[in-house]
Amino acid sequence: MTDRRPAATPRPTDAELAILRALWQLGPSTVRDVHQALSASQASGYTTVLKLLQIMTEKGLVVRDESQRAHVYAAALSERRTQRQLLGDLVDRAFGGSSAKLVLHALSERAASAQELRDIRAMLDQIEKGDAR
Repeated sequence: MTDRRPAATPRPTDAELAILRALWQLGPSTVRDVHQALSASQASGYTTVLKLLQIMTEKGLVVRDESQRAHVYAAALSERRTQRQLLGDLVDRAFGGSSAKLVLHALSERAASAQELRDIRAMLDQIEKGDAR
């Protein structure tokens, strides 16, 4: 018997995640656009960005539109969906499936701002009412 569930999108590397962040911010973009966006915050070569985008296309992390001379790349999944996958994986692997352990650990490691604490309280209120997700 074979597993008929769709294969999960592979977990992006740090470099691939930087490219995905650029694509989420810019929308569908050429290699040049992504390279310029990344160059504002880190040193990256054009050919490195191109090669990473090619690898990411093969992995299913981005889709490529080849209808124009300059290929246009877009993230295959939304930022929110990617974050949920990464977070779910982290909760499972590092915190034994416990969301509470993740939250408690995160809050003990870095101080939350007053606004973040208000947002957390509001989310907890929604969860208690059964309105979350």
